[in-house]
Amino acid sequence: MLQLQGKLQEALLHYREAIRISPTFADAYSNMGNTLKELQDVQGAMQCYQRAIQINPAFADAHSNLASILKDSGNLADAITSYKTALKLKPNFPDAFCNLAHCLQIVCDWSDYKHRMKKLVSMVQDQLESNRLPSVHPHHSMLYPLTHDQRKKIAGKHASLCLEKVSLLHHQPFRFSKKLPAGQRLRIGYVSSDFCNHPTSHLMQSIPGLHDRTKVEVFCYSLAPDDGTNFRAKVANEAEHFVDLSGIQCHGKAADKIASDGIHILLNMNGYTKGARNEIFALKPAPIQAMWLGYPGTSGSTFMDYIITDMVTSPMHLSHQYSEKLAYMPKTFFIGDHQQMFPHLRNRVILESAEDATAGRRVTDNSIVVSGLDIKPLLQVACVREVTYGGRLVEIHGSQRKEVSYFTKLTVLTIPSLQPIQNMIRTNSPSCTINGVTIHNGLVTQQTQSKASAGEEVPRDLILTSRQHYGLPEDAVVFCNFNQLYKVDPSTMRMWVEILKGVPNSVLWLLRFPAAGEAGALAAASEMGLQQVNRRILFSNVAPKEEHVRRGQVSFQNFITYKYRLLMSVWTRLCAMDILLGWTFCGLVVL
Repeated sequence: MLQLQGKLQEALLHYREAIRISPTFADAYSNMGNTLKELQDVQGAMQCYQRAIQINPAFADAHSNLASILKDSGNLADAITSYKTALKLKPNFPDAFCNLAHCLQIVCDWSDYKHRMKKLVSMVQDQLESNRLPSVHPHHSMLYPLTHDQRKKIAGKHASLCLEKVSLLHHQPFRFSKKLPAGQRLRIGYVSSDFCNHPTSHLMQSIPGLHDRTKVEVFCYSLAPDDGTNFRAKVANEAEHFVDLSGIQCHGKAADKIASDGIHILLNMNGYTKGARNEIFALKPAPIQAMWLGYPGTSGSTFMDYIITDMVTSPMHLSHQYSEKLAYMPKTFFIGDHQQMFPHLRNRVILESAEDATAGRRVTDNSIVVSGLDIKPLLQVACVREVTYGGRLVEIHGSQRKEVSYFTKLTVLTIPSLQPIQNMIRTNSPSCTINGVTIHNGLVTQQTQSKASAGEEVPRDLILTSRQHYGLPEDAVVFCNFNQLYKVDPSTMRMWVEILKGVPNSVLWLLRFPAAGEAGALAAASEMGLQQVNRRILFSNVAPKEEHVRRGQVSFQNFITYKYRLLMSVWTRLCAMDILLGWTFCGLVVL
């Protein structure tokens, strides 16, 4: 009961007392582990689950709970083993089965995929019909072949759970004036656990400071403590009021604080993502509450009034997918701060050797790229020429095909030799000198410029990025996708494989996101008939933010997963993209 009320420390005291009275009380250990997990004490929770299993090796729930925290810690292999153990002990265990399915999705294990999906959908439908909380999390529901109605109902069940939790607080409803008093500014509150080094802040960190202060009073409520980054500092400094709610664990007291500030419009930027506290919104501390940006779907709730979206992402004929009213932005609801974070990427030059120039070899537009806020020093010490390439592309809209012309203008610098650059990359040196100008190695910025590497500051140096950095063929057509691998499914991989088969001398560039998914993805592509799979699909490690954005310059075209589009990936890529529209909020976003 105390845990449901959000009184976690009090719940912890009672579990410890129960264990003191009965040291072999396995259920108490498992439940205490759940409480510690909510308190972000990963090691403590893990020890509790392990102790519960030690007491009762046949305790399926403890094995499943242990698997959950192993999964959250990135230990996917052991998580999969623990989920399978739980299912052996209790075959009819929907929570363990659905979480195992998600783990297998993360590592691209698509063996028996159709049967797994069929069973998962059947389980979810059975739970919905029997009025039970579905074992598939709302955020994960977008990955599976569920219907719109099922996804909405899954979210609705989680929203109802929030209402059940706050009902235990016996909190009196808040009352609001129906009119804004004359002369008073509109008070807008942004609520998020991601005012930190997180994609949400990377996108919206400038928004609090852009409001018209004569009309709007801005409040930001953080659900997480300060991580010490510039992202947090920028939001905190540019909002008129920045309130850290992370120390207020009671949802009722957190809602009281928001209500006391007299907020008129409260924005939920978490939805059902990690760190969310939808219980606060369930208490309705503001007269108008809206979903925005951080969660790609409906809340399924009665306490969220609007979802801020646009006509492409949420066309009116799909309004039944949402529990909220649709609040349309003129063009797109999606925003980004990349113009402020990465202005150095607007200026770039392509390098070629004097030997290649003399031989008249075609300039590769993205093999060796130098970017920087000020590239004039380099232009002054090398032979500069402008090169324009043209061609025709085919745009496909449903059954209609249209040919369009395109032109690319490149600034090319001819230098005596590429050897200094190749040596820098080979030896992983921090920089090299070309005609007296220092060029910095784009692969070691994390060691030399940690703040700039994280996207917290704009790099002041000239930075070189090359295909050689990532083991990419210099003369190949490089397709890329920088999604987390759980967003790829067999049908998406099959589509990519067919494109690779149809485009000679092409490769697909993916991320080890996670590393455990690489083997599964390669095995699946090989089974789909892709020859020399290790040469056609290439993997790189996850990179710091600035490098992640910058290295996309050396690819040719970005592939997008159509069921679940990684919005940050699309936003950061400024090249052509192959897009297949999906059927969910996250598959329809227009940028």
